[in-house]
Amino acid sequence: MREAVRNGWRSATRGRGVLLSAGAVCVVIFLVVAIVVLVLPGPGEEPESELPALAEAHGIELGVAVAVNPLTHDPGYQDLVTDHYTSVTAENTMKWQYVQPERYEFDWSGPDAVVDFAEDHGLSVRGHTLLWHNQQPDWLARGSFDAGELRTVMREHTEALLGRYEGRIDSWDVINEPFEDDNPELRENLWLQTLGEDYIAEALRTAHEVDPRAKLYINEFGVEGGGEKADALYALASDLLEQGAPLHGIGFQGHFVHGNVPPDLAENMQRFADLGLDVEISELDVRIPEPVGEEQLTEQAEEYRYVVESCLAVSRCVGVSVWGVADSHSWIPEWFPGYTAALPFDEDYAPKPALGGMVEALSRDRRTPSRGRRQGPSRNAPARPQERKRRRTAG
Repeated sequence: MREAVRNGWRSATRGRGVLLSAGAVCVVIFLVVAIVVLVLPGPGEEPESELPALAEAHGIELGVAVAVNPLTHDPGYQDLVTDHYTSVTAENTMKWQYVQPERYEFDWSGPDAVVDFAEDHGLSVRGHTLLWHNQQPDWLARGSFDAGELRTVMREHTEALLGRYEGRIDSWDVINEPFEDDNPELRENLWLQTLGEDYIAEALRTAHEVDPRAKLYINEFGVEGGGEKADALYALASDLLEQGAPLHGIGFQGHFVHGNVPPDLAENMQRFADLGLDVEISELDVRIPEPVGEEQLTEQAEEYRYVVESCLAVSRCVGVSVWGVADSHSWIPEWFPGYTAALPFDEDYAPKPALGGMVEALSRDRRTPSRGRRQGPSRNAPARPQERKRRRTAG
């Protein structure tokens, strides 16, 4: 009888233990659900606003190219910039055509607006650009200058532009797209034709004299995944460093076609970093052929994630800059007909999966980037007809 009572008491105790354990599990589940509800966004909310803190935690800049008119007049545009990025690049307004439309006549309204906005909101600024073959004023592009005169023109412009923002702009694209679009030869531009190959080193030295603290870059496209053009850029950078030219970094533009983001992006940037140069993705967009569906946008998010992870995998990668704030302000549809949806925000300023891809990348530790499915090499892919007609407003 006593044994039966003891067994009954044990059974009852075990039953209470089961009930208590079940109750504890319910409490844990409740707490987890509550935490998830607090952490994850509700409808219309954006976890992506944490992007600046995540980028800063990794010690990189997350930048965006901005246009003057919406930056000064569109509150929604302004909010996208300040809520999601840590630096800005002037998309057009610092280019020679706009800064010095007539010789000795400078228009600082646009550049001042960008720099003032950045300073008011705690953002850094990338200067873009000094020497480029496009968007030159007529007096420069059609002028007849001998070598001495052109050197004077270059110095005057550099002193005016870099001098005005000395100490306010952290880095400059001094040389923009020095190579031909589709081959590894130096571009037959005004500077090369008049000053010879030394124009690059001379421009870097002049810029360094004007602002010794600014980081000076060569910025180029079509070099992100290796190949002959990338090799030519590597040889140029090596030669400049051997000369003692003040070259501090390489900008890999990153104007990618969906499905053709190069699989060796990190490895290619690393070899430039091994020269002692900073590297960055300076003009990122991933254009998608029309029509664009959810599947393409999901794959694009993986491509954005992969690009940011590639930067994080290279210790001297200092940043990733997206080329445009939203699809409604992108240069892609005009210059690449049949392509669209290249940026992390759509035409109505709503976030796309690509923004989440960047968040995912920045939420991880630095490591070798993982490849998303359907990523393919681009360096051996034939250029599309639209790619050959480049230029434009990017670059």
